[in-house]
Amino acid sequence: MTKLTAGCAALATLFVGAGLTHFLRPEMYERIVPPMLPAPRAIVYVSGVAEIAGGLGLLIPATRRAAAGGLVLLLICVFPANIYMAVAHLPFPGIAGERWAQWLRLPLQLPLIWWASHYTKSN
Repeated sequence: MTKLTAGCAALATLFVGAGLTHFLRPEMYERIVPPMLPAPRAIVYVSGVAEIAGGLGLLIPATRRAAAGGLVLLLICVFPANIYMAVAHLPFPGIAGERWAQWLRLPLQLPLIWWASHYTKSN
């Protein structure tokens, strides 16, 4: 898969943007790190770097498959944080603080995983 498609560029933009917010607003992400995990700030920064690297990797044909596979794994690894956010009903401003929105995040991970996995295949 050498040609950069609009879908791949959109996914890359989504992950780079999300990764940057890990550094701009780390406290927001720290709150959803399950309390049994150590060093929430470090986890937030590592996941931010992974999102940025994965997003940028999608843009480069030689690294696209590996980057997409890494993003699939990342989405699976951060899923417990989304579960924790919904189960604990963590207070956030706006729509992110709504119980229904927090529960909706869970099934929405599946299309993201599918979308990223699409770029793990070669054409």
